[in-house]
Amino acid sequence: MRFSKLSRSIRQLSTHVLAIVLGVVLTVSTLSVSPSQAEPAPSLTNADSRQLVAQRQSPAVAAVGSSSFVTAAVNRVGAAVVRIDTERTISRRVPDQFFDDPFFRRFFGEGMPQQLPSEQQRGLGSGFIIDKSGLILTNAHVVNKADKVTVRLKDGRSFEGKVQGFDEVTDLAVVKINAGGDLPVASLGSSTNVQVGDWAIAVGNPLGLDNTVTLGIVSTLRRTSRDVGIGNKRLEFIQTDAAINPGNSGGPLLNGVGEVIGINTAIRGDAMGIGFAIPIDRAKAIALQLERGEKVAHPFIGIGMEDLTPELARQINSNPNSPVRVPEIKGVLIARVVPDSPAASAGLRLGDAIVQIDGQRVDTSEELLNIVEASRIGQVLQFKVQRGDQTQQVSIRTVQMQDAS
Repeated sequence: MRFSKLSRSIRQLSTHVLAIVLGVVLTVSTLSVSPSQAEPAPSLTNADSRQLVAQRQSPAVAAVGSSSFVTAAVNRVGAAVVRIDTERTISRRVPDQFFDDPFFRRFFGEGMPQQLPSEQQRGLGSGFIIDKSGLILTNAHVVNKADKVTVRLKDGRSFEGKVQGFDEVTDLAVVKINAGGDLPVASLGSSTNVQVGDWAIAVGNPLGLDNTVTLGIVSTLRRTSRDVGIGNKRLEFIQTDAAINPGNSGGPLLNGVGEVIGINTAIRGDAMGIGFAIPIDRAKAIALQLERGEKVAHPFIGIGMEDLTPELARQINSNPNSPVRVPEIKGVLIARVVPDSPAASAGLRLGDAIVQIDGQRVDTSEELLNIVEASRIGQVLQFKVQRGDQTQQVSIRTVQMQDAS
């Protein structure tokens, strides 16, 4: 009886052990096939192992591991990046209404001052040297209207700068310093070859923090001035997430090999991680004119415009308070006509839809603007305009934008 119980216990123990062993075998088998989706994992040589480890690196580790390219890029151009300090004296007159106010006349008597004390306004920006003779490229808004411009080099030297020329429409300016001709020069690349996702390195003096470098990528290309919120410019920007702050204006945006692909110029106050740079090819096209102090041509016809679609037209036409009836087509809607402009003289009206210029189809405001910008001052352009149900041909002669009233 006792032997029978012992035999039964041994059989039960054997059963448990067998179950445990079988479970371990199944578990090990499952683990051995999971990396290759139920196929045997191939044996790896040492070289294959190193390659596999490299492929499995996270993007963050890969970026840190390749950070030396940033150092090389900055070393290539860093000495050519300058700080630009500006000073401007602002004089203010006492508003005329104060002279007519009896209270202020009693308080000041006949000795009431007509002019308030002048105020010194200081500014800060960046730039970069493009020629050993001392030519520096920067933003127009950095140096425009400044009474004094001081250029400080990375090596500590300081020079008085002279504004050779500026263009507010493209926000570009050229400044000249006399430093003996022995100056580092930034290498200018091509913005035509830039692609979304390329490295973008911003160098400058944001918030007075000299020689600051930030890293990001090119977020998008051909971002329009209207998108950026500065509709009075005629530019298409490179958008980047490299940090750009006040004081970066005029500094270079570099590619991964240290070539200048843009000029940092704008940020969106309502966003983070979004900055904008003027493509360097645009700057190259007018830098010589600015150096000579010449006025850059910007043909102007004098309209405010919006992209027109049939859906937008129907929405406008369904509004009982709409002052005009808009053609339900695709084109460019005239939303404003500047008084005494070429468009006004040609008879264009609010609500007209432009569909062609010189036989070329235009569907967007940017297409129309590019055609006008590519024309010559004084050139006559033929506009095909839809007004209600009628189609008209209108001739408009362009004028210089700054000369327009």
